[in-house]
Amino acid sequence: MSAPDPTAALEPRLPSPLQPADDERFTRQGVQLLLKRDDLIHPELPGNKWRKLAPNLRAAAGRPLLTFGGAYSNHLRATAAAGRLLGCPTTGVVRGHELADRPLNASLAQCVANGMRLVFVDRTTYRHKSDPEVLARVLRDSGPDDVYVIPEGGSNALAARGCAALGQELHGRVDVAAVACGTGGTIAGLAAGLAPGQRALAFPVLKGGFLAAETLRIQHSAFGGRVGDWSLDERFHCGGYARTTPELNAFAKEFEDRHGLAVERTYVAKMLWGLTVLAAEGAFPPGTRLAAIITGQPDQADQLGLSSSR
Repeated sequence: MSAPDPTAALEPRLPSPLQPADDERFTRQGVQLLLKRDDLIHPELPGNKWRKLAPNLRAAAGRPLLTFGGAYSNHLRATAAAGRLLGCPTTGVVRGHELADRPLNASLAQCVANGMRLVFVDRTTYRHKSDPEVLARVLRDSGPDDVYVIPEGGSNALAARGCAALGQELHGRVDVAAVACGTGGTIAGLAAGLAPGQRALAFPVLKGGFLAAETLRIQHSAFGGRVGDWSLDERFHCGGYARTTPELNAFAKEFEDRHGLAVERTYVAKMLWGLTVLAAEGAFPPGTRLAAIITGQPDQADQLGLSSSR
């Protein structure tokens, strides 16, 4: 008999809705824009956070969780919420030892409110957190016994397989599925889950040009090699994670007013902006059905004060 699924009690809304969005910036190019509302899956574990965390929570089977993130990590907040909801202890290893002496920002304060123990490490240690010796030292110094380790952003082979379900939900419904990405797990799984003839398009929210290699590494780990038709457009990170520009903020506000959808700035706004620019460039042939995947709660980042102008 298989073990009970601990995530079933959280009652996720699956499959998430696929809603048409009437927008002449796309229709004048002959493109149909649809919004894949993954933000509606769960109020505290929305979008790709649910899809990546759920398989890891099943594997953890109630053990304490330890994971990694920066000072404004959506993943840390989601893991802390999952721990509270499921009654398992959580530890967040935070990049930046100097932050231990500062007041907690709104994001980390929410982690603590959800019961997460925060451990601050220096940036050199954090950079090498995947090295076996460094990870062993982190676990020895900060991890509870029998801890289940989830990587930064939740992006591992289990997470990619969980995100493959997102692609499967879009079979026969779209030609292109677009998503913002930070660590590569979502695009790795999305592309693997799509049907032949469909393609995935990702918009990295960090600068540095490393996500193509990381996505490929995750796909090798999860599926044995590169799977699906996928590509990345690196032009819309606006300077890096949690960074915005006046142009991006103006675009997001106009999209909100046009569609009655509050737009999360850290990820979703950059993806929607990128799609709008690409449509104007003629990147999508007439007749294209284009799904924009809304991965985060609409006003999560803005409520927490995460976005910062460059």
